[in-house]
Amino acid sequence: MTQRVELATMRDRLAVDGLVTEYAVAVDDGDWEAYRGLFTPGGRADYRSAGGIEGDAGAVAGWLAESLRAFPVRQHLIVNRRVRFGVWEQDTGDTAQVQADYVSPMGRTGRDGMSAAPDFVCGGRCAFAMLRTDEGWRLSEVVMREKWRRAPERRAAPGIN
Repeated sequence: MTQRVELATMRDRLAVDGLVTEYAVAVDDGDWEAYRGLFTPGGRADYRSAGGIEGDAGAVAGWLAESLRAFPVRQHLIVNRRVRFGVWEQDTGDTAQVQADYVSPMGRTGRDGMSAAPDFVCGGRCAFAMLRTDEGWRLSEVVMREKWRRAPERRAAPGIN
């Protein structure tokens, strides 16, 4: 492999990794315009394993905005990213597949304005399909595969039975 090819591959790896990060930040910040902008035209997302919907990025952004309203404090931790590159069969563009694990604590804001302990935590694996476009790498599909979820144990305040 030549140095030029290796450099191009490293640039692509950094770009697709950055796209995964932008995805997580858009969801955590509730920036649904940015979320939609991360997808190709016709890009889709599938949250059915977490009790959600599957559809085009615009419809899914609307569903996320509504369903996550109850948890304004969110933090997606996306780790163990595995990146694979390929070329479409008809040579219409470069593709990438990223598989990553996630943990997502979510909570409400406490009375003092500070975030309380998470009210809900879930984790699983996410598959990102990406396409290189004239605007750079974009998501063509996101599939969330929730593996577990839990609500942290609630403890009574001292002196309350």
